[in-house]
Amino acid sequence: MNTFGTPRRVLVRGEGVYVWDADGRRYLDLLGGIAVNVLGHAHPTLTAAISAQLGTLGHVSNFFATPTQVALAERLVELTGGDRTSRVFFANSGTEANEAAFKMARRTGRPRVLALEGAFHGRTMGALALTHKVAYREPFEPLPAGVEFLPFGDSHALERAMGQDVAALVLEPVQGEAGVRRLPPGYLAHARALTERYGALLVLDEVQTGMGRTGHWLAHHDADLGGGARPDVVTLAKGLGGGFPIGAVVAHGERAASLLGAGQHGTTFGGNPVAAAAALATIGVLERDGVLEQVCAVGEQLVADLQQVPAVAEVRAAGLLVAVELHRPVAARVADLALEAGFVVNPVTPTALRLAPPLIITTEQLRTFVAFLEQLPAELAALDHDQEEQ
Repeated sequence: MNTFGTPRRVLVRGEGVYVWDADGRRYLDLLGGIAVNVLGHAHPTLTAAISAQLGTLGHVSNFFATPTQVALAERLVELTGGDRTSRVFFANSGTEANEAAFKMARRTGRPRVLALEGAFHGRTMGALALTHKVAYREPFEPLPAGVEFLPFGDSHALERAMGQDVAALVLEPVQGEAGVRRLPPGYLAHARALTERYGALLVLDEVQTGMGRTGHWLAHHDADLGGGARPDVVTLAKGLGGGFPIGAVVAHGERAASLLGAGQHGTTFGGNPVAAAAALATIGVLERDGVLEQVCAVGEQLVADLQQVPAVAEVRAAGLLVAVELHRPVAARVADLALEAGFVVNPVTPTALRLAPPLIITTEQLRTFVAFLEQLPAELAALDHDQEEQ
């Protein structure tokens, strides 16, 4: 239906941090399926876990439980800092996870939901109502009502907006779609204090930033970013299954965990044993191989290398979620040049490229992209010259 435009390439194979197209050309995957393929492509542990589970039990519906589903729920409660009061709902994607969180907010009986300017929470109607970008919203209005957008990172605006009629405050600790913008230090801690004071839910969308992307299991575990705040609700997806579709909502505390009752929400495929096995395998590899520590080291070196590139005006990063801000609004043209040179990147704004590579990538592999950027001014000058002659 042309919802994604013309495909840039037809990709037929992947291995590690590389993919190949139908013509046999190799590309360094610096987008990772938009922060999904945290273990790269065709990781042997992940593929073995999926194959073994599918060969044993593939799908049973949610009238039944499976050992992998229960084990994954327990692991997610542990990784998100929960306790015996915590509960988990499994979905198939990030937008579905956020849709469930929105329904939880509705169940409080309060009419207002607060989100931030620049927010992106998904494309289904409820998640879209939480998403700020006008171009995404307008074709589908009227959207579910009651959502208000506050200036990004403005604690005073948040304090003025908060009240007893607020059901939930929904935040991304790091906004990915807006160009990798971190919430200011202290903002989340202030948000936690305000939501507790007024009895509102604090919902953290960690769909893109969770599962080690920032060098922590969750972005808000970063002391500078989270300030020790524990949310009432966390949404996860993308990297959770290492490339296999799965989303999750983790609710902490008896109030949040009991908002959705029997028959009030559901999914056919969510939490199926194959997806749960994929997620357990992904978590296991991230732990076994010390990937989170590697993300911190490799991410810091990448930022240092990018800051030396003349074409780069600014680098914004949280682990291996990186925005490369250019001096000119040429991000789309640079992404085209990068693809021709064998690099997959995302022009997330007119002036910025988003990088979200597999978490197993090395500094040496990333430096090949840095070298591409170093010769970029000459490439752009040649491109400008060709356009002037035409």
